[in-house]
Amino acid sequence: MFILAVMDMREYDSDGYAIFRDVLDAGLVQEADEHVRWLQERHPGRSGEDLSTELVAKDPFWVRLVSDDRLLDIAERFIGPDIALFASHYIAKPPYTGKAVLWHQDGAFWPLEPMKVVTLWLAVDRSGPENGCLRVIPGSHREGIHKVRERDGEDAVFGVESDVAVDESRAVDVILEPGDVEVHHPNIMHGSNANNSPNRRCGLTIRYIPTSTRITAEPLPFPSALLLRGEPGVNEYQPRPRYVAGEHLPFRGAEDWAA
Repeated sequence: MFILAVMDMREYDSDGYAIFRDVLDAGLVQEADEHVRWLQERHPGRSGEDLSTELVAKDPFWVRLVSDDRLLDIAERFIGPDIALFASHYIAKPPYTGKAVLWHQDGAFWPLEPMKVVTLWLAVDRSGPENGCLRVIPGSHREGIHKVRERDGEDAVFGVESDVAVDESRAVDVILEPGDVEVHHPNIMHGSNANNSPNRRCGLTIRYIPTSTRITAEPLPFPSALLLRGEPGVNEYQPRPRYVAGEHLPFRGAEDWAA
């Protein structure tokens, strides 16, 4: 395991991303799939690409998922033992109509000081070029943060992109199976194409910060700020949600969240 950890860190340092295979068991991934469908039923006004930050802290299964020790153990390799959640976002691109994500750097948008943060991208579905998988530009994390611009008329998940030209010949398709996790740096240039296939493409982004990184957005506490492991550090946090049968998605171990 130590050798694998060193290899993963070398990939991350050189390329700005790394892949961990078979992180979560099939049962938990299935529950995540059920969770996405449940969220879409409860929030019919939201698209599958718009299940995010303000929904997280009041949802016991969502908090259970992002606080899974297997995910936190990966995050700890990159940011240390004191871990908080900054934000989380399902992007479930529906068949044929799933939108693109334009080229961007996450660090251009986030209210964090310093910008010490790591993103885990958990595959709920198989993710490949045919259904609009994540694409990255290896090594681009070594560049500074670029300005962003709006893209009028672009049918995309976010209507903004980096204002620098991206050499797409360098792009790498991140192909993942359900339960795999991709980890990337806040400065890496990344995006994804539209889903023109008959298969949904769903992934969960999880943005972990060390508790020494301050969330500067107002009001506080930030809607999805949660202490997940270790010392609380410099932020205020939302309380752990309490599971209520009939109000929340049932899941394995839900009884432990009822008190």
